[in-house]
Amino acid sequence: MKERNGEKIGWAGGWLGGFLWVLALGIVFLVQGKTNKGLVGLALFALAVFFVFMFAPWRRPDTPYWELMLPLYFLFFFTAGWMIWAFSGWKAMGLDWWNVFWILPMLMPLGTAGRRTWNQIEGRKEP
Repeated sequence: MKERNGEKIGWAGGWLGGFLWVLALGIVFLVQGKTNKGLVGLALFALAVFFVFMFAPWRRPDTPYWELMLPLYFLFFFTAGWMIWAFSGWKAMGLDWWNVFWILPMLMPLGTAGRRTWNQIEGRKEP
């Protein structure tokens, strides 16, 4: 049985890369003396690292990808809310409700790979 290391690196690297801005912003807030905002950011990044490996498809090979991605998406949206709070609100950042449409392309993996499982992709089981 092959290890599928490339796919594991892709899952972990992709999701952790998607949350890297939370770590960077948390550090910036700490350097600026905004301790509460910085510590929340670091805690959210630590939770993201935990979630990425807790909901990794190779740990739950028969679970559909959409079920594995959903907690990570919820955490991602929660970190976006943290960022909006940290910058004093939606309007203070110059955003309006139209900016929500930028989220739609990010949700595409739920539709393209959502019903597959780790075992199905490896070819052990039929869909």
